[in-house]
Amino acid sequence: MAGSGQTVTYRELNERSIRLARVLRASGLRPGDHMAIIAENHPWYFEVFWAAMRSGLRLTAVNSHLNPDEAAYIVTDCEASVLIVSHHLGELADALRTRVPPQVRRLMFGGTSPGYESYEELVDAASPEPLDSEPRGAIMLYSSGTTGRPKGIKLPLPDVPVDHPDNRLAIAISGTYGFGPDTVYLSPAPIYHAAPLGYTAGTQTLGGTVVMMERFDAEDALRYIEKYKVTHSQWVPTMFIRMLRLPEETRNKYDLSSHRVAIHAAAPCPPEVKRAMIDWWGPIIREYYGSSEGAGTTNITSEEWLRKPGSVGRPAYGEVHICADDGSELPTGEIGKIYFDQGEVAFSYHNDPEKTAETRHPTRPTWATVGDVGYVDADGYVFLADRRVDMILSGGVNIYPREIEDCLIGHPSVADVAVFGVPNPDMGEEVKAVVQPAEGVTAGDTLADELIAYARERISRYKVPRSVDFSDQLPRTPTGKLQKRLLRQRYWDAAKA
Repeated sequence: MAGSGQTVTYRELNERSIRLARVLRASGLRPGDHMAIIAENHPWYFEVFWAAMRSGLRLTAVNSHLNPDEAAYIVTDCEASVLIVSHHLGELADALRTRVPPQVRRLMFGGTSPGYESYEELVDAASPEPLDSEPRGAIMLYSSGTTGRPKGIKLPLPDVPVDHPDNRLAIAISGTYGFGPDTVYLSPAPIYHAAPLGYTAGTQTLGGTVVMMERFDAEDALRYIEKYKVTHSQWVPTMFIRMLRLPEETRNKYDLSSHRVAIHAAAPCPPEVKRAMIDWWGPIIREYYGSSEGAGTTNITSEEWLRKPGSVGRPAYGEVHICADDGSELPTGEIGKIYFDQGEVAFSYHNDPEKTAETRHPTRPTWATVGDVGYVDADGYVFLADRRVDMILSGGVNIYPREIEDCLIGHPSVADVAVFGVPNPDMGEEVKAVVQPAEGVTAGDTLADELIAYARERISRYKVPRSVDFSDQLPRTPTGKLQKRLLRQRYWDAAKA
């Protein structure tokens, strides 16, 4: 643990995950069954993960910042037989007692509360002898719910034992980024999300060292790179922005020379931000584009990105196809829905065949999409425009908010920004920007006018926001995804009223 310095060895991780696997088996769970965990970034998260993986179970990691009803929905929908909760989440844990089905066995670590059994007592009393059979399990995470209620992303259970070398993620991060036994991987994000959980588990699969931050802080992140001699890391663009806005003397006082690979993903990175990070850290910045569904992946190095600014790279897993709404394939350079073809589509949405069907191409059953929109250039590089649901249709013209957001985030008075369409009686929709001002900046008409003038100088006039509103904080998930529907809905509801 980066802040406390608490360490878990591989011997301890192995033995305690075996003991928990014994507890789960004694609870009646068998390969293919489901369990869930709700906790902050905690060293015992990994023993829960590996206990599930060595028992053939599906593990759902639940966002610890959800309200009780949201968390209970996921625990219930994923059909968890066992729920493990951290005592640190006292109010949420207490509320869940009456909200999850009564047959769910509830365990708690770090302390006890009414309605929960002691995790420590059960694990300590269990046998350290491995189960006779240890089929590999799988994670079943839920989408962040940016376009509605979250959906469980269900992947097939691997038909191999937990220690089988055919591990797609471990092979990919080893080959692409050089992860291995000498890796020291800094994980600054909440561990319940797909990339932090997957990459920490991948690091452990390869025998490396995980340094997990309790929570992200811009200067602490730099301090930990120096302290732990971090070699690899993974970030989201909002973290880059916060580090770049540290005073120059703070940014330059830490030794980052051990740092070999800095990966980023999860949300679009404004080009000015990425260029500034490459200038600061050097060409160690690597980006990938993908999804928790595993529909396909692209990769791009710093050198490639400097030649192709704004691109998310070329396909690394799955062949890319850009299609119109009717499914017809579009020519090079035209914007459409992004599909990946892997020869088969592995994922489905748990208990939601309709949503699953929406991800499939109308006539090509091996092509899948998560709804993102973009284009491919003549060299095969993918460029994202936006999600289809975020596109603004104004006077019959398609406007993609990402370009406008990338423009406005470059203004020094802007800490965060969201752009979306709001009702307009003549045009159908008009462009609205909601801005979180930088610290110490006063929101108001003067700043709104300044931002609109700033945008006019940099993007096409029809894309410039018609108006700018302000908010103390924009609704982002901890991994940086903007929950734009929460903002947009307020304006559309007001228009209907």
